[in-house]
Amino acid sequence: MIRRTLHDIAHARAGDKGDSSILFLAPFDEGDYALLRHVVTQAAVAAHFQIRDVASVAIRPLEALSALSIVIPHRLDGGVTRSATADPHGKTLSGHLLALPLDGSRAGIQAEGGMGSGLVS
Repeated sequence: MIRRTLHDIAHARAGDKGDSSILFLAPFDEGDYALLRHVVTQAAVAAHFQIRDVASVAIRPLEALSALSIVIPHRLDGGVTRSATADPHGKTLSGHLLALPLDGSRAGIQAEGGMGSGLVS
């Protein structure tokens, strides 16, 4: 079985505000928005980014865009002007988010009548 990830069904952009990383996640096919909402949870994002405080991860649905806004506070090592890291803006975090596994969730969404891009897990 081929392991599917968010990369297979969505694209992401990263931004920053102070020490927080702000990620935008949108499916290539609007029909996969329900799958994104199902898979991209606070717990899943926190585990994927190894964040202990699950409640600190904020996920906001952007219904009009069929997209999600994800805010991960304190992820940028002090922010752009203070960080000595190679990626102070956190742009690589969008790529890391896209590596989040779908874990066969598509079958559950399709069984509930959701539409999608036709990927088979």
